[in-house]
Amino acid sequence: MKKFFTLALLPCLIFLFATSGVYIWWQENAKPVSSDTKTKDFLIVRGRGASEIAQQLYAEGLIKNPLAFKFYIQVTGKTKSIQAGRYSLSPDHSLKDLVKLLVAGPKDLWVTIPEGLRREEIVEKFITGLGKEDLEKEIFREEFMQESSGLEGFLFPDTYLFPRETGALAVIKTMKGVFDKKVKEFESQISASRLSLKEIVTLASIIERETKKDEERPIVAGILLNRLKIGMAIQADATVQYVSANLKFKSQNSKIEKFWEPLSKKDLEIDSPYNTYKYKGLPPGPIANPGLSSLGAAIIPDKTDYLYYLHDTSGNIHFAKTLDEHNENVKNYLGR
Repeated sequence: MKKFFTLALLPCLIFLFATSGVYIWWQENAKPVSSDTKTKDFLIVRGRGASEIAQQLYAEGLIKNPLAFKFYIQVTGKTKSIQAGRYSLSPDHSLKDLVKLLVAGPKDLWVTIPEGLRREEIVEKFITGLGKEDLEKEIFREEFMQESSGLEGFLFPDTYLFPRETGALAVIKTMKGVFDKKVKEFESQISASRLSLKEIVTLASIIERETKKDEERPIVAGILLNRLKIGMAIQADATVQYVSANLKFKSQNSKIEKFWEPLSKKDLEIDSPYNTYKYKGLPPGPIANPGLSSLGAAIIPDKTDYLYYLHDTSGNIHFAKTLDEHNENVKNYLGR
């Protein structure tokens, strides 16, 4: 009987020893790394998972054990509550307090601006990305549009890290500063070009909206320059989409959701220097904000004999040297 009682008690003892061991392990690893209160910037890059964040925290001396961190956020259901961005953390935080700071959100936030957006689209990305709400949102939008007037095309699309409270003017200065830095890499080619910087950016903005892949862009740049050289209208749909959206914006007297809708026959009749079907030459200014690939293509275009291009329904591009060849491509790839 005594032997049976001992055997029955053994699993309970093992369980108690195991749980007490886990508790002691947790208590030790949940403590602050040190008493140092000096904060340091801790950057969480987009797409980084719990294991990577844990290892990064451990490597930077902010937690005692990466497994304890991962265990805690999984048990408490906070794995998906940690946003990418920049935080101020110090080694004197307990694991619980450190996780509380991470869940509260970063002091700086990532905002990604894709290539080929207009100013009106860019400002909405920042309003959402920086969490602007109510009156703050309206002030930010108004300031951004006012201060960025004349800078269409010169606001470089990239992924930016800004404090939540950043104002529109600071955002604009940063984006323009990045543009200046990127363009400086092409300083000698720009000086040698027959186009001014504004004309290059205008051409790049059209290329950005008219192409789908990096490898297409230098060829399309060459085609558009060929058209300009022989006095042919460049006939770029994107320029008409730009002015069509402008007219809708004015008529609605409010922000519109879609700036790049397919053209109608009526759109092609719009009387504007941005309608490159009606008016020869480049439009008066950029229609969007191009990325580095399109800027590079406008600065260093391919030499080509092509005069025409189109994209098929799968997004593949097809070139032609003559109007007859182009019409054949339209028939073969677009069924028209």
